[in-house]
Amino acid sequence: MTAHIGLVPLEVCPVAPGNAQVYVDQITGYVLWGVGILFLVAVIVAVGAIVAGRLFNMTHASRVGVISIVVVFIAAIAYLVLPGMLQSILASGCINTSGNPQPSAAAPQ
Repeated sequence: MTAHIGLVPLEVCPVAPGNAQVYVDQITGYVLWGVGILFLVAVIVAVGAIVAGRLFNMTHASRVGVISIVVVFIAAIAYLVLPGMLQSILASGCINTSGNPQPSAAAPQ
């Protein structure tokens, strides 16, 4: 009977110690708001570059403003899509130490 105890697959699931999760959530919230504000500032600066380029007849400034808006929108889309992709790749965050790969949750059984 004791020979079978060593065959139990172990699963290690990391958990934040004590009340650390409260601080992690708070810092994550600050980062999310900060990135959102940076997106807004970038759009305002890009629109300002377009307006200044048209007003002072500087085509390069207008072109940079348009490119900046496009880059900000692509970054905003990536900002919304990438966390979901990472969550699906990392799944629960648990590590199976038995050496046997676990089937993916999305794979048909």
